Amino acid sequence: MIAANRTWLGNTKPFVFFTIIMILKTYLTWISIFDGVPPWGPLLRELPFIWVLFCLIEMFSSKRKIGIYVAVNLTVTAIFFAAIMYHKYYGVIVTFHALQQVNQVTAVKNSVFSLLAPYYLLIFLDIIVLSFWLFRKKRAEKLRAFFNLKKLNKGFIAVVFAASLALCLFNVWPNRASMNEIKQAEQMGILNYETYAIVSSTKQEDLVDKNQITQAKIDKLKASTPAIDVKYAGAGQGKNLIIIQMESFQNFLINLKIDGQEITPVMNSLAKDNLYFKHFYQMVGQGNTSDAEFVVNTSFYIPYNEAATQNYPDKDLPSLPKLMKSAGYDTATFHTNVVDFWNRGALYEALGFDRYYDQEFFGDEDTVFFGPSDEVLYKKTAEELNKMQDTGTPFYSHVISMTAHHPFTLPHEKDLIEMPERYQDNMVGDYIRAQNYADHALGEFIQDLKDRGIWDNSVVIIYGDHLGLPMYSLDKHGLELMKEIYGRDYGYIDMINIPLIVSIPGAEPAELDHVGGQVDILPTVANILGLSLDQHLHFGQDILNHAYNLLPQRYYLPSGSFLNNKALFMPGIWYEDGTQYPFTEEAVSQALTTENEYNKALELLRMSDSYVQQLPDRVKEEDITE
Repeated sequence: MIAANRTWLGNTKPFVFFTIIMILKTYLTWISIFDGVPPWGPLLRELPFIWVLFCLIEMFSSKRKIGIYVAVNLTVTAIFFAAIMYHKYYGVIVTFHALQQVNQVTAVKNSVFSLLAPYYLLIFLDIIVLSFWLFRKKRAEKLRAFFNLKKLNKGFIAVVFAASLALCLFNVWPNRASMNEIKQAEQMGILNYETYAIVSSTKQEDLVDKNQITQAKIDKLKASTPAIDVKYAGAGQGKNLIIIQMESFQNFLINLKIDGQEITPVMNSLAKDNLYFKHFYQMVGQGNTSDAEFVVNTSFYIPYNEAATQNYPDKDLPSLPKLMKSAGYDTATFHTNVVDFWNRGALYEALGFDRYYDQEFFGDEDTVFFGPSDEVLYKKTAEELNKMQDTGTPFYSHVISMTAHHPFTLPHEKDLIEMPERYQDNMVGDYIRAQNYADHALGEFIQDLKDRGIWDNSVVIIYGDHLGLPMYSLDKHGLELMKEIYGRDYGYIDMINIPLIVSIPGAEPAELDHVGGQVDILPTVANILGLSLDQHLHFGQDILNHAYNLLPQRYYLPSGSFLNNKALFMPGIWYEDGTQYPFTEEAVSQALTTENEYNKALELLRMSDSYVQQLPDRVKEEDITE
């Protein structure tokens, strides 16, 4: 009897050994991602899925059992590691959709490495040790002898498999309707969530009929009513349009001083002398900068799981460049990176720009990170804009800055300020150094435009493309520095808050409290330039003439999150257990958002997805040639 029990126990060694390994990795992953990890949560959520895999190994493998255990271990470890790193950057749980951006990772590897805490690598320690043993013949034989590779009792395996599978379904089924992806992954378990994401992606999406999507319905959902006395209507008619997209520029930089040093004097002056929106917010997703370009130029929302450049470039997109061209404008976009990055070449064709200028045009002079510096960008762009102005045709140019890119490793020879010791050698200090340089380069560009007579003949829009300092990427010291800057804890609203500055020749300066997002830039510009949007469906609104706004958020915040003119709302598992984050401390105890707004925000996203997916495919130049 004792001998029989020993044999049975010996046969469980691989199962038990790898179970212990995976439990340790599960806790490391959960502690790195979720807040307030319950003691039994990771075991109840992740272990059943792992046991299903281990049971399948025991059922169907024989000679190479240990190798298969190691392979499954490596696969699950890779998923956990990807989940940790992706959450550190985006604040969401990675899914298989993110594999489409693997080719982008090599270009931003410095950003990835900067988020890598050394203890994350402990997740691979067992794999290194096991590989060392398995790839040496004598040690591999000893390992196999230790594990005793006879099959486990079939009855035992069947019971464990059935119970584990039932627990997996129990974890998934009640939580499949949750809108909050973080909560969904926490309630399902990361491995169940990844599997559910794959399975659910095969389902046919329930699209709203394109013919049923009208501007009147969108405006009704947004509670957007036409202003009686429309301000700034046609104030910039016939003027050039210059839109400047500032890399990673957050709103807290405006008027920020550190130990008496003004960090962004140029942007401060622009905010003071023009129309400045302090409650303006990013609306980007996986594609970050390229997503901002898409949203600004279309007034559509980003797709659910992918960058817009991966999802929509084959569509015949209504866009700002096409609108401008219909009014007789020349159009161009300027970016110092290669045009293939984030599939921008296809995006620019879909948007209808007459031409683009990328790294091939700007060369390799004064390269910082993965392209020429902002100084080179602005100098050569100003020269091109001067040529465009000399033709006598008004132009629209979209200028994308890049030097202040994560991880903000600006060469110290470009430093223009001396940071206090507490801001040195950390992400917050590096970010501020980089933005100080970006501000200086912008000032030179503006002066150049003024000297050439372009500035006074142009409507200029300046905004940040997306956040630079995610809360989940900052260590304890970084969060303390942000608390010093804000005078309170750094929050979600602060994180996604970017500035918008609108310069209209002859307009009186003003600081406006109107809430807006990047989706609102196109209709705002259309009003200023006197362009009709009757034939252009749009999900934004002219924020110069609307006090209330409903802004659905996506990707960096869980689905179902939205902003109105009082607060940011983030759902829990459902609306009822969600959280509202007021703009002002005085409003903390008030009911600032409603379930009706929550449902409207979700419907707006669904309508945008449906409309763009049902747009006709664009006719490509190569198709015309053939």
